[in-house]
Amino acid sequence: MTRGRFIVFEGGEGAGKSTQAKLLADALRDRGIDVLLTREPGGTPGAEAIRKLLLHPPGDGWPASAESLLFAAARADHVAQAIRPALEAGKWVVSDRFLDSSRAYQGGGGGIPDADLLTLHRIGSAGLLPDVTVLIEVESSEVAERLARRDRGESDAIGGRAAAYHAEVAAAFARFAEAEPARFVRVRSAGSIEATHRMILDALAPLLETGL
Repeated sequence: MTRGRFIVFEGGEGAGKSTQAKLLADALRDRGIDVLLTREPGGTPGAEAIRKLLLHPPGDGWPASAESLLFAAARADHVAQAIRPALEAGKWVVSDRFLDSSRAYQGGGGGIPDADLLTLHRIGSAGLLPDVTVLIEVESSEVAERLARRDRGESDAIGGRAAAYHAEVAAAFARFAEAEPARFVRVRSAGSIEATHRMILDALAPLLETGL
């Protein structure tokens, strides 16, 4: 059986990843492709339990080191229990976040060395990487408006961090995309949800043509 394809959506808070991941999954199903739509942290019962600990931590929250370990543990379960089985069954997997979020948030924003995060990923998830990573980039002014509409004054433990932290996250994502142009597709989100979706389909056309 032909292995499925693995597509990940990355970007900062308010980029529209969840919406675009769902739209892509629907578009793939319309083409007759069996799709697993998932997210991180989460996607399995164990990973969803860790998600609650990460987004609504006890006490004063987790230091970056502990946060990195929790994300890696959630991802290891997600890969073992959901992603790899789906790919091996020939399904396409579309995920809202994956490894590069840890590299950007706990690395770029939290200061954990990238090499350490990659080592955790090698140990926990055997170094699995997406076939394509769609990086959605949005102007900071637009992000602020989107988050105000989405969160209504209430953010989780990670989304509610200072603007400087999120600037470091955005800069890290940009570095990754520049360093790995063969894996990343960069989409500048400006305008309607539908317009961004069309840009993503255009950018993924080579994968769709070869993967069907």
